[in-house]
Amino acid sequence: MERKARTPATPIVELRHVRKVYGNEEGYTTVLHGISFSVRKGEFVAIMGPSGSGKSTLLNLLGCLDTPTEGQVLIDGTDAAALDSAELADLRARKIGFVFQAYNLLANLTASQNVELSLQITETAKPQRKARAGQLLEKVGLGHRTGHRPAQMSGGEKQRVAIARALANEPPILLMDEPTGNLDTASSKDVMKQVEDLWKNQGVTILLITHEKEIADYAQRTLHVRDGRIEKITENKHRGVHT
Repeated sequence: MERKARTPATPIVELRHVRKVYGNEEGYTTVLHGISFSVRKGEFVAIMGPSGSGKSTLLNLLGCLDTPTEGQVLIDGTDAAALDSAELADLRARKIGFVFQAYNLLANLTASQNVELSLQITETAKPQRKARAGQLLEKVGLGHRTGHRPAQMSGGEKQRVAIARALANEPPILLMDEPTGNLDTASSKDVMKQVEDLWKNQGVTILLITHEKEIADYAQRTLHVRDGRIEKITENKHRGVHT
């Protein structure tokens, strides 16, 4: 029986009046203008907007790769702005899995070895790393590709390896940056089916950055960002259910 994602009241991700300003004494540019929103554990949320809308800056803040000029970014109750660089790195490692548009796989490593890389930072023993990588690749439908290198795989397969790598340390949050941006339609659907499974059956909280409505429609709701502000929030009709 399919397990539905749970959505308790306490947010696992929350932005409170976040502003981000870049510049120096010669001039300043405000990229985000007081953005506030929250995501509950087990939710699937898309963030959609055109180029220059502030999506990339928002991604960096959500991933604790940057800190806000004003406001708070709370990850599972922890204020990221209050942490030093080492503490931020530890928070990322424990709480957030990243999936990028460009896959970011190492060309000279096999699929299994690419997934194992994420486990090295936790000092997991090599036999356990290999077993865990095999389990994750099986979970994303690539149990038969563990020994293949990126050049031997399709774009969709490479992205599924990237998803497996992002899940290696069992983070509660999966942050996806244009995960289908380099894929054709068929491969995009294959990848998004894997994403749906993670949300529906494994309870992973997913924040997905995209500029494509067809991809955003897989999520439960979409935050529409424009000119550094949340323009509107829409509840998606299909709520992540596609055929």
